[in-house]
Amino acid sequence: MNAPLPPMVGLDAIRAAEARIVGRVARTPMARSPALSGAFPVFLKLETRQPTGSFKLRGATNAVLALGGQGPGFVTASTGNHGRALAHAARAEGGRAVICMSSLVPSNKVEAVRALGAEIHIVGRSQDEAQIEVDRLVREEGLVEVPPFDHAAVIAGQGTLGLEILADLPEVAQVLVPLSGGGLAAGVAAAVKAMRPRARLVGVSMARGAAMQASLAAGRPVPVEEVATLADSLGGGIGLANRHTFAMCRALLDDVLLLTEEEIAAGIRHAFTAENEVVEGAGAVGIAALLSGKAKAEGPTVLVVSGRNIDEGLHRRILRGDMA
Repeated sequence: MNAPLPPMVGLDAIRAAEARIVGRVARTPMARSPALSGAFPVFLKLETRQPTGSFKLRGATNAVLALGGQGPGFVTASTGNHGRALAHAARAEGGRAVICMSSLVPSNKVEAVRALGAEIHIVGRSQDEAQIEVDRLVREEGLVEVPPFDHAAVIAGQGTLGLEILADLPEVAQVLVPLSGGGLAAGVAAAVKAMRPRARLVGVSMARGAAMQASLAAGRPVPVEEVATLADSLGGGIGLANRHTFAMCRALLDDVLLLTEEEIAAGIRHAFTAENEVVEGAGAVGIAALLSGKAKAEGPTVLVVSGRNIDEGLHRRILRGDMA
């Protein structure tokens, strides 16, 4: 899948982000998984340990600080985790945050954003419809947009996760990273490939509405219908005017894997029963890819466990095997 490298967020920007966010974002642990390890070790990079429960705090914090902290306020469209991260980062700097979400966002994620003092606008049934409201607020109220993925400072912030992987496992051979709009995958891949170019970077998504995979297959950003999925954090389009993440994912990812809802549920169950971790669907896709056999550990392998923010009732049903 590798293509000639485009102008992109590079190692210098990622290292600058690392210096900027230190003390504001957790340096998360990387735990070896005896249950998933075989001939080669498998490690879980536990972004579940971030204060807001997902990796999104890295990019949001870097963007807020790079943009000056306060100003007229910040706005974004979000499937939940980025909105929570932006609300946290803005509040830490005494700034205003407005989070636009579709009606598909789970209620637990909406309430978590509200608890951080952000203003919430529920608009439509897709990220694209929520984005229309973001554009209005930027135009009419002068708010500063912090996109969930397609923004250089956001990508650089997510890339700090890659620097931590390399520091803890210099011999890493493969990283499985959740793939949605591509901010996390692009940032991690940029960091890892810059320092260990032979490492494989594999994006993992759900089969239901995988916008980046569809766009990569088409050779350009394309619209994809957003539908309900256990990996709700991976929903939404990549933007037809995508400036960064499409080109970076096309250049840096070695493969993309798609998972069924049943495979994602199996990943969530394994995380709880074998790893003692509560993990949301998007965070479980790396585990699910190994369990399903769609990915194999052919060297020291890291699974990015991106978040824990799953509805408690849904989690209980999945553990019981009730997919209805």
